[in-house]
Amino acid sequence: MEEGDPLRIDIVSDVMCPWCYIGKRRLEKALAEVPDIAVSLRWMPFQLDETLPPEGKDRAQYLNEKFGGAERAEAAYAPVRAAGAAEGIPFAFDRIRKSPNTLDCHRLILWSRAENAQSEMAERLFQLYFVEGADLTDPETLIQAADDVGMMSDLVAELLPTDSDKDKVQRDLDNARAIGVTGVPCFIIDERFMVMGAEAPETLAAAIRHAHETRPGNGA
Repeated sequence: MEEGDPLRIDIVSDVMCPWCYIGKRRLEKALAEVPDIAVSLRWMPFQLDETLPPEGKDRAQYLNEKFGGAERAEAAYAPVRAAGAAEGIPFAFDRIRKSPNTLDCHRLILWSRAENAQSEMAERLFQLYFVEGADLTDPETLIQAADDVGMMSDLVAELLPTDSDKDKVQRDLDNARAIGVTGVPCFIIDERFMVMGAEAPETLAAAIRHAHETRPGNGA
């Protein structure tokens, strides 16, 4: 491996996006294919539905508005279930009772960067929502998630009711759209290459290799 800083991969994601959970699993497989390349992961926010109220919306109502009813929603989620099963994710959509506004989740992921625990936090929030059916708008759920990944949950409890870092998250949300992110997951590799969607591990691995080989100073 060449000397220098790790290759940065920005993961633009929303914790209420099932394909983002699948994309996380596929990225992990891709990284296992390129063990000689040092990488640094940074999770960045995206909101699939920023119009959701802070307290979220009843899941049945949300699905009816989005898909036209539970049956159509189930049909839409069938390929997601299949893809999730292939990645070891036991999606339990029937357990979800509320579709959340994820702004506070993104604040939590931002704060977890200081503990180098962003991937662990994203994983915990994905699991809480898609497997356990937890309410991600409940501060107690988020405080417990912080504790689960080793963050200072007392500090999180103090910060959540405030506006701390809401402006920073909003700037990051605006920046994602400004640079052309229209759907998630989106993987931005070395600030030069963008892979949109939950692509296959080999596709992600190839993009990572290419970014590494073409870095300035790597003899490209």
